[in-house]
Amino acid sequence: MDALTGKHAVVTGASRGIGLAIARALLAQGARVTLMARDAAALEAAAAGLAGGTAWQTLDVTDAAGVAQAFARAGAVDILVNNAGQAASAPFGRTDDALWQRMLDVNLTGAYHCIQAALPGMVDGGWGRIVNVASTAGLTGYRYVAAYCAAKHGLVGLTRALALEVAQRGVTVNAVCPGYTETDIVADAVANIVRTTGRSAEQARAGLAAVNPQGRLVQPDDVAHAVAWLCMPGAAAMNGQAIAVAGGEVM
Repeated sequence: MDALTGKHAVVTGASRGIGLAIARALLAQGARVTLMARDAAALEAAAAGLAGGTAWQTLDVTDAAGVAQAFARAGAVDILVNNAGQAASAPFGRTDDALWQRMLDVNLTGAYHCIQAALPGMVDGGWGRIVNVASTAGLTGYRYVAAYCAAKHGLVGLTRALALEVAQRGVTVNAVCPGYTETDIVADAVANIVRTTGRSAEQARAGLAAVNPQGRLVQPDDVAHAVAWLCMPGAAAMNGQAIAVAGGEVM
């Protein structure tokens, strides 16, 4: 379990949920991991619950200057997992400019900022792994989340374009696209469904789980295992892929 020994990984949105599960999976493979997110207290608690080889620092991915400074402090990065994200729902007619821009800033431009900071060192070193945590919303459409879908489609497009640029430089760029996953985002979605439809929380959760042919919500560890695999030296031929982690929802 030491395939990533000597590699330094940065995981954004790492204080909880999918990001924390990814950090744990990379640590298990021997990587040194830096957790990044906005909430210092949550980061400190997350790092305290992980094995050695873990550092943390606050990061707002929408702040280009702050991203550059955080990555400079972190040092050379071999593995970058862009997991930071937000989801907000509204019918298109009630999607205002602020909501639209926030979805793009956090889910797409934030990944761009982090890649800009990490990629040059990977190219200079001749090895790197970039994994963007997108969504099945980056592969298909969903009602009432047009801005989120647009941002995640953009993240998949960024993944594919960049993968071609660095294909001969020892760096791979891939995306994982989780379906509805047991995270705070889904908890917020359940609360919104309850508020707007009058259904119970149990009914709302069951409705989201039913989208998955396996009849369940995806678990953060499901996503983390896929990410860890893409980071392995043996995954060198995986490049430019957008892999659905959704029980067969998208094929």
